[in-house]
Amino acid sequence: MSTYKLYTFNSRSRAEIARLMFIAADQKFEDIRYECKEWVSHKNGTPFKLMPMLEVDGVKLPRSVSIGSFLAKRLQLDGKDNLEHATVEDIRNTLTDLMKQFLSFRQEKDLKKRLNLKKNFYINEIPRYLQNVEILAKQYTNNGPFLVGKNLTWADLFFYEVTEILFKSDGTILDNYLFLQQNHAEVEKQPRIGEYLKNRSKS
Repeated sequence: MSTYKLYTFNSRSRAEIARLMFIAADQKFEDIRYECKEWVSHKNGTPFKLMPMLEVDGVKLPRSVSIGSFLAKRLQLDGKDNLEHATVEDIRNTLTDLMKQFLSFRQEKDLKKRLNLKKNFYINEIPRYLQNVEILAKQYTNNGPFLVGKNLTWADLFFYEVTEILFKSDGTILDNYLFLQQNHAEVEKQPRIGEYLKNRSKS
C-alpha cells in the first residue's frame, strides 16, 4: 500500500485541493506543514525548492496541478472513463485560467494599477469565467449536482476551493449561477468533506 506525505506551508494554500481529495477518497496521508521560518532549512530537499510537494513512496512530486492530476487518477476522482477525464480537465483548465487572472492583480506592485485590475477582475473576469464553467458543467453533468457525470470528481473540489478563495473578497459571486451554487453546496454535503470543513482553519 502506498504512503503519501503532503508538504505545505501552515495554511490552506495551493495544497488544499489535494487535502480535499485525500479526504473525499478516505485515503490516509501525512499532512506536514511548515512555518515560513522552518521552510528555510527544508527547501533544499524539495524539487525546485517549492511547495506544495507530495511524496509518494519516497518519490517527490512538486507543483499543485501535477499533484492534483496524479491524485485524481490514483484516487479515482478524474471521471469514470477517458471522456469524463477530458471534461474534468477542461473545467480544471478554465478554473486555472481564472486563478491566473486573480493572481495577476494581487501581484501588481503599483497600487493604482492593482485597484484597476481588481475592479476589472470582479466586474468582468469572474462573470465571464463562471459563465464558461456553468456552460461546460451543464453539458458534462448527468442531470445531477456534480460538474461532470454522476459522481464527485476533482473538478468539483477544484471549483469549491476556488470559490472559497474568491468569497473572501465577494461572497455574492455565485448569486447569478444557480447550478454552481448547488454544486458548491453538494460538495459541503459530502460526509467526510463536511466533517473536515467544520474543523479546518479559516486561513
